[in-house]
Amino acid sequence: MAEKIIMKTPLVEMDGDEMTRIIWKMIKDILILPHIELKSEYYDLGLEYRNETNDEVTVKSAEATKKYGVAVKCATITPNAARMDEYNLKQMWKSPNGTIRAILDGTVFRTPILVKGITPYIPSWTKPITIARHAYGDVYKNVEMQVPAGSKCELVCTDKDGNEVRELIHTFKDSSGIIQGLHNIDKSIESFARSCFNFALDTKQDVWFATKDTISKKYDHRFKDIFAEIFENEYKEKFDSAGIEYFYTLIDDAVARVIRSEGGYIWACKNYDGDVMSDMVATAYGSLAMMTSVLVSPEGVYEYEAAHGTVQRHYYKHLKGEATSTNSVATIFAWSGALRKRGELDSIPELVNYADMLEKATIDTIEEGVMTGDLMSMSTLENKRKVGTEEFLVEVGKRLDKYLA
Repeated sequence: MAEKIIMKTPLVEMDGDEMTRIIWKMIKDILILPHIELKSEYYDLGLEYRNETNDEVTVKSAEATKKYGVAVKCATITPNAARMDEYNLKQMWKSPNGTIRAILDGTVFRTPILVKGITPYIPSWTKPITIARHAYGDVYKNVEMQVPAGSKCELVCTDKDGNEVRELIHTFKDSSGIIQGLHNIDKSIESFARSCFNFALDTKQDVWFATKDTISKKYDHRFKDIFAEIFENEYKEKFDSAGIEYFYTLIDDAVARVIRSEGGYIWACKNYDGDVMSDMVATAYGSLAMMTSVLVSPEGVYEYEAAHGTVQRHYYKHLKGEATSTNSVATIFAWSGALRKRGELDSIPELVNYADMLEKATIDTIEEGVMTGDLMSMSTLENKRKVGTEEFLVEVGKRLDKYLA
């Protein structure tokens, strides 16, 4: 076997929960450590250690990511009431992803991984569609109330000098109801725009952006105006040189265009739209387990992760000693993405090549008919074989060894 690849700068490694934590170690042992002298600054974001540290470990991992520029993250549990009891938690800790996104001020880019034998539900989609999701504000930082009948609800803004501006929301004369207050900030929208335009230049793809500014004439229109201003002032010439375009339209028109398209572009969405559309796009292409996800800050900090959760059901089977056939592709691609970016930033072509070969070995394994149970049920290949969680990684490892030899 060739000598191991030497890294110059560490990447930040964020371990996770349940079945993805099991897979995390397998990927390192089978696919990474035999080929790379891995340098990583390790943070345990498993729920038990987050609870032990009062979630300080999540903040520290995000700060380390800002320092080193590249991180790779395992899937983690965001606890609900049932998890409070199961893990004996001090409190219902917030989503680690939300905490990290807020600290990095990043935009989430999710892209499906295409393989032969798995045809998208929309046959015209021959190229991947990347969803760029704004990761701040809107409904995820909302304030809401149930309102009794007879109430008058107003939106009130008090400026720094104590002056008030009031807008009537609704007078609930004959019926009780509900209200909701949303916000966003220009700084975060500006970061969102720059992250999208930078990612487009990195990947040589067009950017589509969509809101509903005809209805939301101030809130959504602010997004539209900020994108347009930043594009014209900072990116238009760069886009022209790269031969790519920026395109704005209404969200309903965007949906119609997306369905009729062949793919191959970045679709930028506000927070809630991106949450919904990323799952729609992932399902239409095949599976969340075949979806890459990278958080990119406007300063050029990258955090790679799988787009899916911790695969709880398989973890409970694993604890009982039962066989599992868990799809590890998105987690493999999280590692390959982080290692490739580390190689690019540190000018280590061998590391970039390793990442390319790891992805090729993974896709070739599936296209040669060796796959986990979830893909088995979708694949149209004639000669296919279902393998277990570890066996799939071993098969990928065989091909990787050959490609790197």
